[in-house]
Amino acid sequence: MAAISREEVAHLARLSRLAVTEEELDTFAGQLDVILQAVAQVGEVTAADIPPTSHSVPLTNVLREDVVIPGLTPQEALSGAPDVAEQRFRVPRILDEEA
Repeated sequence: MAAISREEVAHLARLSRLAVTEEELDTFAGQLDVILQAVAQVGEVTAADIPPTSHSVPLTNVLREDVVIPGLTPQEALSGAPDVAEQRFRVPRILDEEA
C-alpha cells in the first residue's frame, strides 16, 4: 500500500472542513499512513476457516425461564392500605385544582 500523501491529507482536511497548517499536514500524513497500514494488516489475516462471531468467547444465558405466577387480587393489594376509595389507594391531595 502506498503511503498517504500531503495532498491527500489536505484534500481530506478540506472535505472535513478542517483548517490545518503545513506542519500538521506532514504530521497527519505520517499518522494516517500508520493507521492505514494497521488496517491493511488486519485485512491480510486468512480467516476462511474461522466462522464469523459476535463475541470472542461463547455466551450462556444465565437468566431463569419466565414463569407466570398469579398476582394479588385487588382486594389483597388494597388490604393493607390506610385509606381506600372506589377500589383504589386514596392519598392526600398535594396540588390545588387551580394549577
